[in-house]
Amino acid sequence: MSKAITIAEAQRFDAHTINIVGIPAMVLMERAALATFNNILNDDFDVSRVVVVAATGNNGGDGIAVARLLKIRGIDVAIYLLGDPAKATSQTTQQLKIADYYGIPLTTDLNDVVNATLVIDAIFGVGLSRDITGKFADAINAINAADAKTVSIDVPSGINADTGNVMGVAVVADTTVTMAYNKIGLLTTTGKHHSGTVHVADIGIYAQDRVEHAR
Repeated sequence: MSKAITIAEAQRFDAHTINIVGIPAMVLMERAALATFNNILNDDFDVSRVVVVAATGNNGGDGIAVARLLKIRGIDVAIYLLGDPAKATSQTTQQLKIADYYGIPLTTDLNDVVNATLVIDAIFGVGLSRDITGKFADAINAINAADAKTVSIDVPSGINADTGNVMGVAVVADTTVTMAYNKIGLLTTTGKHHSGTVHVADIGIYAQDRVEHAR
C-alpha cells in the first residue's frame, strides 16, 4: 500500500467500505485501534503512564478504543477528553460507554498529559477543516511540551492531510499510525516533521477500483 491519498479519497474509500462493501464503521474503528495498540507494544515506548488525548469525533473513538486495549493489558491509562460527549459520533459514544465499563479514568488536568510517559494523540483526523483554538490548542501545546513520546492516530492533530500545513497549532508526533494509505500531506516537509515515523496500517479499507477488480 505505497499509494498516498487525499482527504477526499480517504473519505470516499471509507464510505465505500462501510456502505457498499458492508464492513461496519465500528469494525474499522476496532481494527484501527488494534493496529495502533500493536504498534505501541512493538515499539520502544515507556507505557508506565499513558494518556490518550481524544476528541468526540471518530479519531477520538479510535483513541478511546486504544485506551481500553491498553487497560486490558494491565497498563496504567487515562483519557483526556475534549469536546462535548453529548455531541460525540455514535461510534465514539459507544467507545466511551465501553471505556466506562472497564473503569478507565477520565482526566481534565493537563498536568496529567504533561507528566505522561506516552501520549496518544486522537484529537483530529483527516476531517479537520479550520484552525485549532481554545482548549483544543491548549491540549496540543501540552502534548508538545511533555517529555513523553507521542503516537498520533491517522494524522498528527492540526496537520492538514492534503497540504501538510499547520492549522493553527499541530502535534509533533514521534510516530503516526495512519490507516489504509499514507496521506499526501504527511509527505511534505512540514508533514514529515510533525508525523515522525509513519506506519501504514491495513485495516481493510481499499480504493474502490481495487474492490471492484477483486470481484
